[in-house]
Amino acid sequence: MSNLKKIEGGVTTPQGFTAGAVYTAIKKRENKKPDVAVLYSDLPCSCAACFTTNKFCAAPVILDREILKKGKARAVVINSGNANAATGKQGIEDARTVEREAEKLLGLGEDEVFVCSTGVIGQRLPVDKVLQGIREIIPAKLAKENGSEAAYAIMTTDTVRKECAYELQLSTGTVKIGAMAKGSGMIHPNMATMLVYVTTDAKADPADLQKMLSAAVDKSFNMCTVDGDTSTNDTLIIMASGLAGNSEITEENADYDAFVAALTAIAEHM
Repeated sequence: MSNLKKIEGGVTTPQGFTAGAVYTAIKKRENKKPDVAVLYSDLPCSCAACFTTNKFCAAPVILDREILKKGKARAVVINSGNANAATGKQGIEDARTVEREAEKLLGLGEDEVFVCSTGVIGQRLPVDKVLQGIREIIPAKLAKENGSEAAYAIMTTDTVRKECAYELQLSTGTVKIGAMAKGSGMIHPNMATMLVYVTTDAKADPADLQKMLSAAVDKSFNMCTVDGDTSTNDTLIIMASGLAGNSEITEENADYDAFVAALTAIAEHM
């Protein structure tokens, strides 16, 4: 795509986004790799998402599907080392506890923070450690330059950080798109086993954003397989801050196809 240019950066490159990450020993590691991350937007974002099609989905997926119904959000809390899957009602309560604490610390209202987890299945989420992590991150460690640390924090069996950033020329101006992802095993069509976060400063309403994201996922993550397994936690969330100042992207204008093509190229790269 001639109007899509790769640039330095990652998930915090688009205007309005910051991130932070810390080590809380959810899973003890000698290298003390961070295991709790927060991705935050200065303004309410239009949001869209794709989730696992596995009928046995994790507590965070159940919670995030409810939050997504509003179409707007400001932040995501992500932990690695524990998937909060196969944890029943307690797991949902634990995920909600993390959400509410993050909302309180950020001064937000209800259902403005997504919660995602990845790691060991069948063990209760160590809520106290996750809460400790977000209290350390918010607000002290939320910064533009910490996007790569967030990408490091969400890794489990991944061997490299997965992050990228692009500039896209639209008819009414230039927008930026950033991304980070984790995923190594248990990859199969219908979302592949990944946590993926895409940010953009483009302007689009939640309904159009969902259509564009779904189109990109169908041509990328839904077409790859490693070992024939789908995961309980697969989640891809896109947040659009609208701070680039472009006209709103809709199905009725030429920028729609350009943005779908850009999202598809980024998804394929990730």
